[in-house]
Amino acid sequence: MTRHDPLDAAAELKANVSVPFERARAMPRSVYTSEAFLKREMEEIFAREWYCVGRSDQFAKPGDYIATELAGQPIMVLRDKDGALRAQSNVCRHRMSTLLEGSGNVGSIVCPYHAWTYNLDGTLRGAPGMTKNETFEKKDICLPQIRCAEWLGWVLVTLNPEAADPAEQLRGVSDLVGDFGMEEYAQTFQEEHRWNTNWKVLAENFMESYHLPVCHGATIGSFVKLEEMECPPGLPAFNYHWILKDPSFFLSVAHPNSTRLQGERRRMTYLISIYPSLMITLTPGYFWYLSLHPDGVDHVRILYGGGLSPDFAADPEAEAHFAAAKKLLDEVNDEDKGCTEKVFRGLCSAMAEPGPLSHLERPNYDFASWIAGKLG
Repeated sequence: MTRHDPLDAAAELKANVSVPFERARAMPRSVYTSEAFLKREMEEIFAREWYCVGRSDQFAKPGDYIATELAGQPIMVLRDKDGALRAQSNVCRHRMSTLLEGSGNVGSIVCPYHAWTYNLDGTLRGAPGMTKNETFEKKDICLPQIRCAEWLGWVLVTLNPEAADPAEQLRGVSDLVGDFGMEEYAQTFQEEHRWNTNWKVLAENFMESYHLPVCHGATIGSFVKLEEMECPPGLPAFNYHWILKDPSFFLSVAHPNSTRLQGERRRMTYLISIYPSLMITLTPGYFWYLSLHPDGVDHVRILYGGGLSPDFAADPEAEAHFAAAKKLLDEVNDEDKGCTEKVFRGLCSAMAEPGPLSHLERPNYDFASWIAGKLG
Protein backbone atom coordinates (compact mmCIF):
# COMPACT_ATOMS: atom_id res chain seq x y z
CA MET A 1 0.00 0.00 0.00
CA THR A 2 1.04 3.62 -0.46
CA ARG A 3 2.69 5.92 2.09
CA HIS A 4 1.02 9.14 0.83
CA ASP A 5 1.44 12.31 2.85
CA PRO A 6 -1.79 12.33 4.93
CA LEU A 7 -2.19 16.03 4.21
CA ASP A 8 -2.22 15.27 0.48
CA ALA A 9 -4.93 12.62 0.90
CA ALA A 10 -6.92 14.91 3.21
CA ALA A 11 -6.57 17.76 0.72
CA GLU A 12 -7.79 15.48 -2.09
CA LEU A 13 -10.78 14.49 0.02
CA LYS A 14 -11.55 18.10 0.95
CA ALA A 15 -11.53 19.07 -2.73
CA ASN A 16 -13.68 16.06 -3.51
CA VAL A 17 -16.50 17.17 -1.16
CA SER A 18 -16.20 20.90 -1.84
CA VAL A 19 -18.59 20.64 -4.79
CA PRO A 20 -22.40 20.35 -4.52
CA PHE A 21 -23.74 16.80 -4.29
CA GLU A 22 -25.24 17.04 -7.79
CA ARG A 23 -21.67 17.26 -9.14
CA ALA A 24 -20.03 14.88 -6.64
CA ARG A 25 -17.69 12.01 -7.42
CA ALA A 26 -16.60 8.96 -5.44
CA MET A 27 -13.80 9.48 -2.91
CA PRO A 28 -10.22 9.62 -4.27
CA ARG A 29 -8.09 6.46 -4.25
CA SER A 30 -5.62 7.90 -1.73
CA VAL A 31 -8.09 7.89 1.16
CA TYR A 32 -8.38 4.11 0.86
CA THR A 33 -4.76 3.20 0.14
CA SER A 34 -2.67 5.68 2.15
CA GLU A 35 -1.26 4.24 5.37
CA ALA A 36 -0.53 7.76 6.62
CA PHE A 37 -4.19 8.72 6.08
CA LEU A 38 -5.28 5.61 8.00
CA LYS A 39 -3.04 6.65 10.88
CA ARG A 40 -4.90 9.96 11.05
CA GLU A 41 -8.25 8.15 10.94
CA MET A 42 -7.20 6.01 13.89
CA GLU A 43 -5.99 8.99 15.92
CA GLU A 44 -8.66 11.54 15.05
CA ILE A 45 -11.71 9.35 14.43
CA PHE A 46 -11.55 5.91 16.06
CA ALA A 47 -9.72 7.15 19.17
CA ARG A 48 -12.25 9.96 19.62
CA GLU A 49 -15.68 8.73 18.46
CA TRP A 50 -18.12 6.15 19.84
CA TYR A 51 -17.57 2.53 18.78
CA CYS A 52 -20.17 -0.26 19.04
CA VAL A 53 -19.27 -3.55 20.75
CA GLY A 54 -22.72 -5.14 20.52
CA ARG A 55 -26.13 -5.19 22.17
CA SER A 56 -27.19 -4.78 25.78
CA ASP A 57 -28.82 -8.20 25.97
CA GLN A 58 -25.50 -9.97 25.39
CA PHE A 59 -24.43 -8.53 28.77
CA ALA A 60 -27.47 -9.83 30.63
CA LYS A 61 -25.67 -11.39 33.63
CA PRO A 62 -22.88 -10.13 35.91
CA GLY A 63 -19.58 -11.28 34.42
CA ASP A 64 -20.79 -11.32 30.80
CA TYR A 65 -17.98 -9.73 28.79
CA ILE A 66 -16.44 -9.06 25.42
CA ALA A 67 -12.77 -8.29 24.81
CA THR A 68 -11.81 -6.22 21.78
CA GLU A 69 -9.41 -3.56 20.54
CA LEU A 70 -10.20 0.09 19.84
CA ALA A 71 -7.68 2.32 18.06
CA GLY A 72 -4.84 0.08 19.19
CA GLN A 73 -6.03 -0.15 22.81
CA PRO A 74 -7.03 -3.58 24.23
CA ILE A 75 -10.31 -3.07 26.12
CA MET A 76 -13.00 -5.14 27.80
CA VAL A 77 -16.69 -4.43 28.27
CA LEU A 78 -18.61 -6.29 30.97
CA ARG A 79 -21.52 -6.26 33.40
CA ASP A 80 -20.24 -5.90 36.96
CA LYS A 81 -21.61 -7.42 40.18
CA ASP A 82 -23.85 -4.39 40.78
CA GLY A 83 -25.38 -4.64 37.31
CA ALA A 84 -23.52 -1.68 35.87
CA LEU A 85 -22.11 -1.96 32.38
CA ARG A 86 -18.50 -0.81 32.32
CA ALA A 87 -15.58 -0.64 29.91
CA GLN A 88 -11.98 -0.76 31.08
CA SER A 89 -8.44 -1.48 29.98
CA ASN A 90 -7.75 -5.12 29.18
CA VAL A 91 -4.10 -4.83 30.27
CA CYS A 92 -2.75 -6.10 33.60
CA ARG A 93 -1.25 -3.46 35.91
CA HIS A 94 1.71 -5.71 36.69
CA ARG A 95 3.72 -6.86 33.65
CA MET A 96 1.11 -5.59 31.15
CA SER A 97 -0.23 -8.83 29.72
CA THR A 98 -3.65 -8.72 28.12
CA LEU A 99 -6.26 -10.28 30.40
CA LEU A 100 -9.49 -11.52 28.78
CA GLU A 101 -9.98 -12.91 25.28
CA GLY A 102 -13.04 -13.32 23.09
CA SER A 103 -16.34 -13.24 24.97
CA GLY A 104 -18.01 -15.22 27.73
CA ASN A 105 -18.71 -14.99 31.45
CA VAL A 106 -16.25 -14.64 34.35
CA GLY A 107 -16.57 -14.27 38.11
CA SER A 108 -13.31 -12.36 38.29
CA ILE A 109 -10.54 -11.24 35.92
CA VAL A 110 -7.39 -13.35 36.27
CA CYS A 111 -4.16 -12.44 34.50
CA PRO A 112 -2.91 -15.45 32.50
CA TYR A 113 0.71 -14.49 33.24
CA HIS A 114 1.10 -14.16 37.04
CA ALA A 115 -2.50 -14.63 38.26
CA TRP A 116 -3.04 -11.10 39.48
CA THR A 117 -6.80 -11.12 40.02
CA TYR A 118 -9.21 -8.21 39.57
CA ASN A 119 -12.82 -7.75 40.62
CA LEU A 120 -15.28 -7.03 37.81
CA ASP A 121 -15.13 -3.33 38.66
CA GLY A 122 -11.37 -3.35 37.92
CA THR A 123 -10.12 -3.17 41.50
CA LEU A 124 -7.30 -5.53 42.39
CA ARG A 125 -8.44 -8.48 44.51
CA GLY A 126 -5.22 -10.44 44.87
CA ALA A 127 -1.59 -10.61 43.75
CA PRO A 128 0.45 -13.66 44.80
CA GLY A 129 4.10 -13.25 45.74
CA MET A 130 3.99 -9.51 46.39
CA THR A 131 4.42 -9.42 50.18
CA LYS A 132 8.09 -8.38 50.09
CA ASN A 133 7.68 -5.41 47.74
CA GLU A 134 7.62 -2.33 49.97
CA THR A 135 5.84 -0.11 47.40
CA PHE A 136 2.99 -2.53 46.63
CA GLU A 137 -0.45 -1.38 47.83
CA LYS A 138 -3.33 -3.48 46.53
CA LYS A 139 -5.88 -0.74 47.22
CA ASP A 140 -4.07 1.68 44.89
CA ILE A 141 -4.28 -0.56 41.82
CA CYS A 142 -7.25 -0.57 39.45
CA LEU A 143 -7.77 -1.13 35.73
CA PRO A 144 -8.19 2.23 33.91
CA GLN A 145 -11.86 2.94 33.22
CA ILE A 146 -13.25 3.89 29.79
CA ARG A 147 -16.51 5.64 28.92
CA CYS A 148 -19.36 3.27 28.12
CA ALA A 149 -22.99 3.96 27.25
CA GLU A 150 -26.17 2.01 26.49
CA TRP A 151 -28.35 3.59 23.82
CA LEU A 152 -31.48 2.05 22.24
CA GLY A 153 -30.14 -1.40 23.06
CA TRP A 154 -26.65 -0.72 21.70
CA VAL A 155 -23.45 -0.77 23.78
CA LEU A 156 -21.03 2.00 22.81
CA VAL A 157 -17.55 2.84 24.08
CA THR A 158 -15.16 5.72 23.50
CA LEU A 159 -11.61 6.58 24.53
CA ASN A 160 -12.55 10.25 24.46
CA PRO A 161 -13.71 11.60 27.85
CA GLU A 162 -15.21 14.65 26.10
CA ALA A 163 -17.26 12.89 23.41
CA ALA A 164 -20.91 14.04 23.28
CA ASP A 165 -23.42 11.72 24.95
CA PRO A 166 -24.93 9.29 22.38
CA ALA A 167 -28.50 9.97 23.49
CA GLU A 168 -28.03 13.63 22.64
CA GLN A 169 -25.82 13.21 19.61
CA LEU A 170 -28.12 10.59 18.05
CA ARG A 171 -31.50 12.01 19.04
CA GLY A 172 -32.39 12.13 15.35
CA VAL A 173 -32.25 8.34 15.17
CA SER A 174 -34.82 8.08 17.96
CA ASP A 175 -37.03 10.57 16.12
CA LEU A 176 -36.66 8.58 12.90
CA VAL A 177 -37.36 5.01 14.09
CA GLY A 178 -38.69 5.36 17.63
CA ASP A 179 -41.92 3.60 16.66
CA PHE A 180 -39.94 0.47 15.68
CA GLY A 181 -38.85 -0.06 19.31
CA MET A 182 -35.29 -1.02 18.28
CA GLU A 183 -34.21 -1.29 21.92
CA GLU A 184 -36.57 -4.27 22.34
CA TYR A 185 -35.15 -6.34 19.47
CA ALA A 186 -33.37 -9.48 20.73
CA GLN A 187 -29.88 -10.32 19.51
CA THR A 188 -29.66 -13.97 18.46
CA PHE A 189 -26.15 -14.06 17.03
CA GLN A 190 -22.86 -12.19 16.93
CA GLU A 191 -19.78 -13.16 14.92
CA GLU A 192 -16.40 -11.68 14.01
CA HIS A 193 -15.13 -11.53 10.43
CA ARG A 194 -12.14 -10.04 8.62
CA TRP A 195 -12.37 -9.03 4.96
CA ASN A 196 -9.75 -7.97 2.45
CA THR A 197 -11.05 -4.46 1.83
CA ASN A 198 -10.72 -0.97 3.29
CA TRP A 199 -13.16 -0.18 6.10
CA LYS A 200 -14.63 2.76 4.17
CA VAL A 201 -15.39 0.59 1.12
CA LEU A 202 -17.56 -1.64 3.30
CA ALA A 203 -19.14 1.34 5.08
CA GLU A 204 -20.03 2.94 1.74
CA ASN A 205 -21.40 -0.35 0.44
CA PHE A 206 -23.79 -0.45 3.36
CA MET A 207 -24.82 3.17 2.93
CA GLU A 208 -26.18 2.82 -0.59
CA SER A 209 -28.75 0.42 -1.98
CA TYR A 210 -27.93 1.25 -5.60
CA HIS A 211 -25.99 -2.04 -5.73
CA LEU A 212 -28.80 -4.26 -4.44
CA PRO A 213 -30.37 -5.41 -7.73
CA VAL A 214 -26.97 -6.50 -9.07
CA CYS A 215 -24.77 -7.54 -6.14
CA HIS A 216 -27.73 -9.17 -4.36
CA GLY A 217 -29.60 -10.44 -7.40
CA ALA A 218 -29.68 -13.98 -5.98
CA THR A 219 -31.10 -12.95 -2.59
CA ILE A 220 -32.84 -9.66 -1.76
CA GLY A 221 -32.31 -7.76 -5.01
CA SER A 222 -35.66 -8.73 -6.48
CA PHE A 223 -37.54 -7.45 -3.43
CA VAL A 224 -36.51 -3.81 -3.91
CA LYS A 225 -37.13 -1.20 -6.58
CA LEU A 226 -34.66 1.59 -7.25
CA GLU A 227 -37.47 4.02 -7.98
CA GLU A 228 -38.91 3.47 -4.47
CA MET A 229 -35.65 4.24 -2.62
CA GLU A 230 -35.35 7.51 -0.73
CA CYS A 231 -31.90 8.95 0.12
CA PRO A 232 -32.33 12.25 2.00
CA PRO A 233 -29.40 14.42 3.12
CA GLY A 234 -27.71 13.05 6.23
CA LEU A 235 -27.57 14.55 9.70
CA PRO A 236 -24.38 15.61 11.53
CA ALA A 237 -23.76 12.25 13.26
CA PHE A 238 -25.37 9.77 10.86
CA ASN A 239 -26.96 9.24 7.47
CA TYR A 240 -29.84 7.02 6.47
CA HIS A 241 -32.08 5.88 3.67
CA TRP A 242 -35.03 3.57 3.42
CA ILE A 243 -36.47 0.90 1.15
CA LEU A 244 -40.05 -0.27 0.76
CA LYS A 245 -39.94 -4.07 0.74
CA ASP A 246 -42.28 -6.30 -1.21
CA PRO A 247 -45.03 -7.46 1.23
CA SER A 248 -44.31 -11.06 0.24
CA PHE A 249 -40.86 -10.78 1.86
CA PHE A 250 -42.28 -12.14 5.12
CA LEU A 251 -39.60 -11.33 7.70
CA SER A 252 -39.05 -7.80 6.40
CA VAL A 253 -42.62 -6.67 7.05
CA ALA A 254 -44.51 -6.26 10.31
CA HIS A 255 -45.80 -9.39 12.04
CA PRO A 256 -49.49 -10.02 11.25
CA ASN A 257 -50.37 -9.63 14.94
CA SER A 258 -48.41 -6.38 15.39
CA THR A 259 -50.20 -3.02 15.43
CA ARG A 260 -47.16 -0.95 16.38
CA LEU A 261 -46.44 0.18 12.80
CA GLN A 262 -49.05 1.45 10.38
CA GLY A 263 -49.34 2.01 6.64
CA GLU A 264 -46.18 1.89 4.57
CA ARG A 265 -44.05 1.72 7.71
CA ARG A 266 -45.15 -1.90 8.02
CA ARG A 267 -42.93 -2.73 5.03
CA MET A 268 -40.23 -0.08 5.45
CA THR A 269 -36.57 -1.03 5.94
CA TYR A 270 -34.20 1.61 7.32
CA LEU A 271 -30.47 1.54 6.68
CA ILE A 272 -28.84 3.76 9.31
CA SER A 273 -25.12 4.52 9.28
CA ILE A 274 -23.89 5.98 12.56
CA TYR A 275 -20.47 7.58 12.12
CA PRO A 276 -17.92 6.34 11.96
CA SER A 277 -18.68 2.65 11.74
CA LEU A 278 -21.98 1.30 13.09
CA MET A 279 -24.20 0.13 10.22
CA ILE A 280 -27.75 -0.88 11.18
CA THR A 281 -30.42 -2.48 8.99
CA LEU A 282 -33.76 -2.23 10.79
CA THR A 283 -36.89 -3.92 9.48
CA PRO A 284 -40.22 -4.54 11.22
CA GLY A 285 -39.29 -8.23 11.52
CA TYR A 286 -35.56 -8.37 12.18
CA PHE A 287 -32.38 -6.31 12.45
CA TRP A 288 -28.75 -6.86 11.62
CA TYR A 289 -25.65 -4.75 11.96
CA LEU A 290 -21.97 -4.37 11.17
CA SER A 291 -19.54 -2.62 13.52
CA LEU A 292 -16.37 -1.87 11.57
CA HIS A 293 -12.80 -1.28 12.66
CA PRO A 294 -9.78 -0.80 10.37
CA ASP A 295 -7.16 -3.54 10.35
CA GLY A 296 -4.64 -1.91 8.05
CA VAL A 297 -5.63 -0.13 4.85
CA ASP A 298 -6.39 -3.45 3.16
CA HIS A 299 -8.46 -5.25 5.81
CA VAL A 300 -11.46 -4.49 7.99
CA ARG A 301 -12.42 -6.18 11.25
CA ILE A 302 -16.19 -6.75 11.38
CA LEU A 303 -18.53 -7.39 14.29
CA TYR A 304 -21.59 -8.91 12.62
CA GLY A 305 -24.78 -9.52 14.56
CA GLY A 306 -28.55 -9.51 14.40
CA GLY A 307 -31.82 -10.90 15.65
CA LEU A 308 -35.59 -10.64 15.65
CA SER A 309 -38.21 -8.07 16.58
CA PRO A 310 -40.16 -8.92 19.77
CA ASP A 311 -43.26 -10.16 17.95
CA PHE A 312 -41.35 -12.51 15.66
CA ALA A 313 -39.19 -13.67 18.61
CA ALA A 314 -42.37 -14.50 20.58
CA ASP A 315 -44.04 -16.27 17.67
CA PRO A 316 -44.45 -20.09 18.02
CA GLU A 317 -42.35 -20.37 14.86
CA ALA A 318 -39.56 -18.20 16.28
CA GLU A 319 -36.88 -20.85 15.78
CA ALA A 320 -37.81 -21.23 12.12
CA HIS A 321 -37.97 -17.44 11.72
CA PHE A 322 -34.46 -17.08 13.14
CA ALA A 323 -33.08 -19.87 10.98
CA ALA A 324 -34.58 -18.23 7.87
CA ALA A 325 -33.28 -14.78 8.81
CA LYS A 326 -29.77 -16.04 9.60
CA LYS A 327 -29.55 -18.01 6.37
CA LEU A 328 -30.59 -14.96 4.37
CA LEU A 329 -28.24 -12.59 6.20
CA ASP A 330 -25.26 -14.91 5.76
CA GLU A 331 -25.96 -15.15 2.04
CA VAL A 332 -26.27 -11.36 1.73
CA ASN A 333 -23.06 -10.92 3.72
CA ASP A 334 -21.18 -13.32 1.43
CA GLU A 335 -22.38 -11.34 -1.59
CA ASP A 336 -21.19 -8.08 0.00
CA LYS A 337 -17.81 -9.63 0.77
CA GLY A 338 -17.30 -10.52 -2.87
CA CYS A 339 -18.39 -7.07 -4.09
CA THR A 340 -16.38 -5.00 -1.61
CA GLU A 341 -13.21 -7.01 -2.07
CA LYS A 342 -13.52 -6.49 -5.83
CA VAL A 343 -13.94 -2.74 -5.29
CA PHE A 344 -10.80 -2.58 -3.16
CA ARG A 345 -8.80 -4.62 -5.65
CA GLY A 346 -9.95 -2.29 -8.40
CA LEU A 347 -9.27 0.99 -6.64
CA CYS A 348 -5.67 -0.12 -6.00
CA SER A 349 -5.09 0.00 -9.77
CA ALA A 350 -3.06 2.92 -11.10
CA MET A 351 -5.69 3.24 -13.84
CA ALA A 352 -8.61 3.55 -11.39
CA GLU A 353 -10.46 6.88 -11.37
CA PRO A 354 -13.41 7.79 -9.10
CA GLY A 355 -16.59 8.37 -11.09
CA PRO A 356 -19.69 10.54 -10.58
CA LEU A 357 -22.16 9.52 -7.88
CA SER A 358 -25.77 8.50 -8.47
CA HIS A 359 -28.59 10.31 -6.66
CA LEU A 360 -28.94 6.98 -4.78
CA GLU A 361 -25.46 7.47 -3.30
CA ARG A 362 -26.23 10.62 -1.32
CA PRO A 363 -25.19 8.91 1.97
CA ASN A 364 -21.72 8.24 0.53
CA TYR A 365 -21.22 11.94 -0.14
CA ASP A 366 -22.34 12.81 3.39
CA PHE A 367 -19.96 10.19 4.82
CA ALA A 368 -17.05 11.59 2.82
CA SER A 369 -17.95 15.09 4.00
CA TRP A 370 -18.00 13.93 7.62
CA ILE A 371 -14.55 12.33 7.35
CA ALA A 372 -13.15 15.44 5.66
CA GLY A 373 -14.53 17.57 8.48
CA LYS A 374 -13.04 15.35 11.18
CA LEU A 375 -9.60 15.41 9.58
CA GLY A 376 -9.60 19.16 9.07
